[in-house]
Parts: sequence; structure tokens; C-alpha cells
Amino acid sequence: MHRRSMLWGAVSALGAVFAASRANAAADAASPAKLKVVYHLNDLDKVSFVLGNIQNHFEGVGGPDHVTIALVIHGQALRAFHSASANPDITRRVGQFSKAGLELAACGNTMKSQKVELKDLLPGFISADRGGVVRIAELQSQGYLYLRP
Repeated sequence: MHRRSMLWGAVSALGAVFAASRANAAADAASPAKLKVVYHLNDLDKVSFVLGNIQNHFEGVGGPDHVTIALVIHGQALRAFHSASANPDITRRVGQFSKAGLELAACGNTMKSQKVELKDLLPGFISADRGGVVRIAELQSQGYLYLRP
């Protein structure tokens, strides 16, 4: 009888371990992965709208801990982010977003055509040296969802 009790105990323990691992796997599957989103901005007249969308996105998911957002800017829209001429609302928002972990990427080709360097843009920008559309494609290949409001 003693062997039977030991065997039954071992089988029960294995069953408990299996059940616990299945429960953990189910819990992991139930919790959604942190979304990654890239916003594409090139229209100067949509700058405030897109910044508002990003703010709404952060608020809608419970803050930057629940989503990774990148903003890739090229074309005429980049003019709104020149530090010498940016309006105070854009400057404030960019500062807040940068602190929240938003990647702000400026198209290197647009920077050349506008004759600006990173130091001429609001703080927090990185240069997409190979181009804004290349940066967007890189992010998409890393699982980022593409949004162009």
C-alpha cells in the first residue's frame, strides 16, 4: 500500500504542476501584448490633429505604459517642429510626449531639403537618416501598426 500511496502522490503532484502551467499559459494568452503604433505625419495642416490623436491614444489605453508610439514626420509637417518657430502648444505637447517615451523621428531627406539639423528641431527628435518612409517600414517590420490620420 505504501508504494501505491507514493505513486498516487507523485501522479497528483504532476497533475497539479500541469494544471498550474496550463493556467499560467491561459493567463498569458488572455493578457494582450503591448501595442506598438507608428503615426505618419507629412501634412502641415494636420499637425495639431495628429498630436491630439496621440494624446487621445495614450489616454484611451491608460497611459504610455500600455502602448509604444512612434511619430515619423516628413515633408511640410516638419516645419511645425522647428524650435525657432514652433508654437507654444506644439512645444509643450512634444515635451510631454518625449518624456512619455514617444519616438519622434524626423525624415533625414526632409531635414536636408529644409536645411535643418537635429539641434534646430524641438528637443527629443531623432533623425531617420535613410528617410521617413524607410523608418516607417522598419517599424512595421518590428510589428508596429501603421496609422496615418
